[in-house]
Amino acid sequence: MSNKVISFIPNILTLCNLLSGCIAIYMAFHLNTPMGGLQGLHWCWIFIAAAAVFDFCDGASARGLHAYSNIGAELDSLSDVVSFGVAPAMLMLNTMVANQAPLWLAFVPLLVAAFGALRLAIFNVDTTQTTTFRGLPIPANAIFWIGISAWIQQHGYPGSVAIVVLTLLMSWLMVSRLRMFSLKLKSFAVRENFRRYALILATVMFIITEGVAGLIWAIVLYILISAVGRKEQPA
Repeated sequence: MSNKVISFIPNILTLCNLLSGCIAIYMAFHLNTPMGGLQGLHWCWIFIAAAAVFDFCDGASARGLHAYSNIGAELDSLSDVVSFGVAPAMLMLNTMVANQAPLWLAFVPLLVAAFGALRLAIFNVDTTQTTTFRGLPIPANAIFWIGISAWIQQHGYPGSVAIVVLTLLMSWLMVSRLRMFSLKLKSFAVRENFRRYALILATVMFIITEGVAGLIWAIVLYILISAVGRKEQPA
């Protein structure tokens, strides 16, 4: 009985990912509503970030407990499309509506959810994506949009055309053939993880200097490092 409970721990963490994404979606519809000392916008960021933490922990616990399962793999993808596809899409949709964008343009961010789901479906059937990813991972996509919404809060709305262009670009990147390195550490050796450590350090510096909006540049750097190092990665 205890072994069954232990084996279900990764799935519990995955469900926490899903629930965090659902709460983030709710908060996306209350961006300017004060709640517990914060605005709904901030809570949306927090719960997407919480989903990312649970997403990391469910994989780590599955490896540590040797509790892999087909159900867990499917549940993980379903949770990710909600937390990192639908939630950021709703965040940007409501941001555009709040800034009086034409309604038909405000629906364009829904492409983030659609292409995120397609990216996850491709990942599930592609056996080459074990140590590297093909296309931008969907959690990185969500982090980018948190950064964009923070930038808008700090600097003002850049216009609907800019958001549409970014939506199309990020949607394409998720299903592109660009090889992206994984952030998972197999060891703590600097030589083996130089790019990972460099990205983590740069992300900390971006956040210190730019606040939450610095996450934009962290994801841009991740894409650039992956693009420059693509020849070193397996096809």
